[in-house]
Amino acid sequence: MGNPPLVKTKRRNSNGAAKSPPPFQPPQLATLVDRVPTALEWVHEIKYDGYRTLLAVGGGQAKAYTRSGLDWSTKFSHIVLEAAGLPVTSALIDGEAVVMDDKGVSNFQALQKALKSNRQSVFYYAFDLLALDGEDLRALPLIERKKRLEALLPTTDGRTLLYSEHITGSGDKLLQTFCAAGLEGIISKRADSLYSGSRSGNWLKIKCTKRQEFLVVGWTPSDKARGFKSLLLGANDGGRLRYAGKVGTGFDTSEMARLVRLMKPLESSTPTVDAPRTVVRGAHWLQPPLVAEIAFAEITAEGVLRHPSYLGLREDKKPSAVFLETAKPVDEVKSPAGGIRISKRDRILYPENEVTKGSLADYYAAIAPAMLPLAGSRPISPVRCPQGRAKKCFFQKHDAGSFGDHVHQVAIAEKDGDEQPYLFIDDPEGLLTCVQMGTIEFHGWGARIEDVEKADRMVFDLDPDEGLDFDAVRKAAFYFRDLLKQINLVTYPMVTGGKGVHVIAPLTPQAEWPEIKDFARRLAGVVADSDPENFTVALYKAKRKGRIFIDYLRNQRGATAVMPYSVRARPAAPVAVPITWPELETVVGPARWHVTDGAELLTRSQSKALAGWGRADQTLPDITS
Repeated sequence: MGNPPLVKTKRRNSNGAAKSPPPFQPPQLATLVDRVPTALEWVHEIKYDGYRTLLAVGGGQAKAYTRSGLDWSTKFSHIVLEAAGLPVTSALIDGEAVVMDDKGVSNFQALQKALKSNRQSVFYYAFDLLALDGEDLRALPLIERKKRLEALLPTTDGRTLLYSEHITGSGDKLLQTFCAAGLEGIISKRADSLYSGSRSGNWLKIKCTKRQEFLVVGWTPSDKARGFKSLLLGANDGGRLRYAGKVGTGFDTSEMARLVRLMKPLESSTPTVDAPRTVVRGAHWLQPPLVAEIAFAEITAEGVLRHPSYLGLREDKKPSAVFLETAKPVDEVKSPAGGIRISKRDRILYPENEVTKGSLADYYAAIAPAMLPLAGSRPISPVRCPQGRAKKCFFQKHDAGSFGDHVHQVAIAEKDGDEQPYLFIDDPEGLLTCVQMGTIEFHGWGARIEDVEKADRMVFDLDPDEGLDFDAVRKAAFYFRDLLKQINLVTYPMVTGGKGVHVIAPLTPQAEWPEIKDFARRLAGVVADSDPENFTVALYKAKRKGRIFIDYLRNQRGATAVMPYSVRARPAAPVAVPITWPELETVVGPARWHVTDGAELLTRSQSKALAGWGRADQTLPDITS
């Protein structure tokens, strides 16, 4: 196994440079609850009525990302310009882009108008600091991160970047004050919590009024001189899109005209949802739907909104990522993993070392802060072994609700066009629910639910033939690292807990699956052709003797790969673990860590060496050979 072959590119993209803005990170998400937590370990902030935005600063440049990772630097150009001038080498800031009305209250409709007219009236309220000058701050307590953030931001008049204040205690009184002033609500956060980049239960939201995102699935014509009578609404519910009512108020003339322009090209002759014919007579259906913010009084027993009012479009969210939220009891959310009960904790799942179902659950509860940012909010296929790893195990791709409320479904079109409910999780409760249902392994797509058609990672699974030792796999992984480095792709290794190593190239989600698969196939082919003694792409095991199989087929629509920190259904309960390239030089094998190492793995995940593992702002190069 010599030097990797030379691969030429038509263009080279910049990524990972020390002076560049840091890459996007999944934002911390808040859980909707029924009331304000009262304990003193909680701090409380305004819930801003705008667009959640991450600012990445570095080398005199800056970028603005939406909560789903879309680059909105152009839309927020004046915010980005001011952020680029901050006195830092690099920083990653979390906050909200807002427009204030004449009462000093953030107003989503005013923000929409400002973005349409390109007015420079948008402000940015910063409430968290994820990284500063190359240091990952996510493992620090929230209060420490906020102190550093406050010291970082300028205090001069006329500034666009503002610090979001907080108070400790008296959250219920604060909510009453905010509601009386017409604000949306408050966000309560554990003062000592780390930033996990997932829905961990450490951030809670309490709303003054009921409002959520719904899908605009069509519109009904008006008998007056106006663009339409009402918008037809849908909701993703249990992996299916259902009718949620219609909204006919909240539009001014200009917004109605804009909606007509946006909806015309999306018209479809096929009904988007099943709805009463009398309600949707003469409807114009939309494919794909748009996403809108809707205020309402309540949701009826039939799932239809009462007294809805249109607030504006949510251009920062994809239809597939919009789900109904129900306020949870705050005491349930504050308990570990939402109080998910694990039955039959003493059941032995691994007979060779007597690992039990309870031990497996304890591991996943401990590792959730590290695992969910990498495995959450993407379609998954759990491997369920209800009677243990030595008995019958099976993949489960679809579900119609048998996992309960904590495991969600996203509708994804199959090859025949029929939509099926795929599973995904986004909080520790979902992770533990899967374990309760007999799950041992978690395998996931290389795309997030925000846009399942665009990959955010490319995986080369290096699978050795029987008889090859781990040194051969180690050399192969470095070979791939150097090859991909030639075409300017940053990669990260992961020991799989099985036999091999995954070499993972994170991607900005732009390229769709056919392009990703073609790239991976051609690159694997170049390696196999240039070094046939050590590598093969042959699908038949008989043709892999003495070589390493380059499994590039992980990089296609619907294919899955084992998720970081997943336990494996293999002897002794090994774990798939993200590592660094220096660590790969000395790690003893692909099954170095086991289910009993949860505390160590969580500590490792928060180390500086693993900061930003699996993250890079890079696109797929165009290889010519």
